[in-house]
Amino acid sequence: MSASAVDILARLIAFDTTSRNSNLALIAWVEEFLRARGVASQRVANADGSKANLYAVVGPAVPGGVVLSGHTDVVPVDGQPWSSDPWVLSERGDKLYGRGTADMKSFIALALAHVDEALAAPLKRPMILAFSYDEEVGCLGAPTMIAEIVRDLPRPAAVIVGEPTLMKVVSAHKSVRSFVVEVTGREAHSSLPEQGVSAVMEALKLMNLVVELGREAKLVSHAHFTPATMTIGRVEGGTAANIIARQCSFVWDLRCPEMEQGDAIEARFRAAADALDAEIKARVPEGGVSVTRRSKTPGLAIAPESEAETLARALTGDNETRVVSYAAEAGLFQQAGLPAVICGPGSIEQAHQPDEWIERSQIEEGAAFMRRLVQRLSA
Repeated sequence: MSASAVDILARLIAFDTTSRNSNLALIAWVEEFLRARGVASQRVANADGSKANLYAVVGPAVPGGVVLSGHTDVVPVDGQPWSSDPWVLSERGDKLYGRGTADMKSFIALALAHVDEALAAPLKRPMILAFSYDEEVGCLGAPTMIAEIVRDLPRPAAVIVGEPTLMKVVSAHKSVRSFVVEVTGREAHSSLPEQGVSAVMEALKLMNLVVELGREAKLVSHAHFTPATMTIGRVEGGTAANIIARQCSFVWDLRCPEMEQGDAIEARFRAAADALDAEIKARVPEGGVSVTRRSKTPGLAIAPESEAETLARALTGDNETRVVSYAAEAGLFQQAGLPAVICGPGSIEQAHQPDEWIERSQIEEGAAFMRRLVQRLSA
C-alpha cells in the first residue's frame, strides 16, 4: 500500500494547485480514480466554477463513518531556491521532495491508496473522503462542503484532518482571521503635503495599531496555547518618492486561542479604522478607509472524550495532548457538530519551505494508520 501511495503522490504533486490556480485538473483525476473503482463522488464548486471540493463515501451509507479530510491547494514556490522541480516528486535518500509532500498531498495519497482495501473489506461504517480547495488562503472552500456532508450524508462519527503532525494526535488549533485594509488619500506634489493626504502615512497609523495590539496580546496567557499573534504580511502603496500617495493597502493576520479574544481585537481595530475614515473624509471627501475581512476560521477546542480523540488515539497509540498555533479545517468540522482532530504524515516544519519533503517512513506509518482504520470500520 505504501508503494501505491507514493505513486499516487507523484500524480498529485504534478498538479500545480497553488491557491491562485484552479484545482479542477486534480479533482477530475481523483474523480476518475474513484469512478474506476465504482465509487461515486460529489463536487462542491466555488461561485464561478473555477475550483471545487470533492467528497465521496467508500462503504455503506450509514451513520458512524470517519471523514478523512485534506486540502488540495498548496502555497507558492515563487522566489524559493528549489534544488529540484517542485512539481515532480523526487527521491533523495529516504526523503521525497516536492511541493505538497508534507502539506498535505501525502495524506490525500494515503487515503486514496487505501480505497481498494476499504472496498474489499467488510466495512460496517464508511470511510468518507473530503478534499477541499483554498485552505491555504483562509479555509475558504471547506465550509460549503462541510455543510453538504452534514446535510446529505448519514452523520459521521469523527473527522481526521491530515495536516502534517508526524502521525501524532493534535487536539486543538488556534482560530485565524485576516483582513485587507485599503486607505485612500489625495495625490499632491511632495513639496506641498498640505494639499494632499498621504494614504501611506495614514495607513501607518493602523499598521502601528496592529503592532501595539500584538504587544498587548503577548501579555494574555492561555492554558494550552501561546499568546495571540498579529502580523502584517503584505503592503502596497504609492507611485513615486515625490508624489503624495493616493492609495495604500495592507493585509494582516490575527491568530487567537479563542474566538472571543479575536472578536475583541477586531472590534478595536475597526473602531480605529472608522475614526480614521471620518478624519480623512473631513479633509478629502473622496478619501477614506475600508476594512474587509478576508477569512475567519474557528479554532479547534480540546474535546478529550470525543469520538475523534478516542479513534485517533486508538489508531496511533498516542496519548499526549498537543495543540498547534496554525489554523486548519478541523475547527470548521467541530463548529458544524462533527468531532475532529488533526493527524497526518510529515512535519509542519517542512511545510511552505523550498525543497519541501517528507520521509518515506512517514508514508509507511500513514499506511499502517489507514490499514488499522479500515479494520476498525469493519469491526
